[in-house]
Amino acid sequence: MLKAVRNPLAFIADRWTPHPRTVRRAALTALVMSVCIVVTGGAVRLTGSGLGCDTWPKCSDDSLVATSEMGLHGLIEFGNRMLTYVVSAAVGWAIIAARSAKPRRRGLTRLGWAQFWVVAGNGVIGGVTVLTELNPYIVAAHFLAATALITAATVTWQRTREGDAEPRPLVGPPVRRAVFGLTALTGALIIVGTAVTGSGEHAGDSSDIERMPFDWETITRVHSALAWAVVLATAAIWIVLRLVDAPGGVRARARDLFAVLMAQGAIGYAQYFLDEPELLVGFHLLGSTLVWIATLRLLLATRDRGTAPGSEHGAPPAHAPEPVPATTA
Repeated sequence: MLKAVRNPLAFIADRWTPHPRTVRRAALTALVMSVCIVVTGGAVRLTGSGLGCDTWPKCSDDSLVATSEMGLHGLIEFGNRMLTYVVSAAVGWAIIAARSAKPRRRGLTRLGWAQFWVVAGNGVIGGVTVLTELNPYIVAAHFLAATALITAATVTWQRTREGDAEPRPLVGPPVRRAVFGLTALTGALIIVGTAVTGSGEHAGDSSDIERMPFDWETITRVHSALAWAVVLATAAIWIVLRLVDAPGGVRARARDLFAVLMAQGAIGYAQYFLDEPELLVGFHLLGSTLVWIATLRLLLATRDRGTAPGSEHGAPPAHAPEPVPATTA
């Protein structure tokens, strides 16, 4: 009992060995919930409920929770706050499953803890967002921290599906550099997207909320140019991967990213020409998370780390042929 109090994770790990599928499902659940918290946060903003709870950590000066007097806005904002605990529970399950896996995989556990600390830190940023009455720069930081959570959750999920061997490249250096460049470009696209939102009409509340000092038409064009650059770079990488006969897994990830970008672009242009209807903005927000996940999956697919411990029949992953020679493009 003393050990359970001092180190509950070790206590559980000594008595439970999860199946590798359980570890993967726990990691996937954490990833899905990290996307859900972004979408519900967008719903708070798009319904004008950002100040539905006007203080933090309580919902109001007189109540810890939303009351009937706060109406629908208070219910939506408080509901989003409560979803943070669901995300924390999903991350906690991922940490416990990773810590209990046999053989022990310390890197996987560390990734789980990274998610936990991002969730905790972003909860504080969310509180500051309310206390500063939806300052657009703090709101942008809140979204980018959520994107950091998605990053950690995506990497964790991928790591549950592979081994712990030293990374072995599956494509040549020029292609790897191109994929790294694409990842950086996609990150810039997402950052500029926060400026588009921060200077647009959806301030998060019906009151007079401070906006970013960008001309909305200009920053939107910058965002669109970056989006086209990402699309063209993805298409070019996909074509090169086919020309050099890269492993099927890498080509599939490039294809998936291109498909997600096409859908996201269609939503983005429809949103622009229809004057930012809330529903389409919400879908575009969801799309931004899927674009980032697809980009990370392409990046991670360019190397192999062997078979995950405990994989059925010891079969190697489908994307693990011999590495491409360093001179191959």
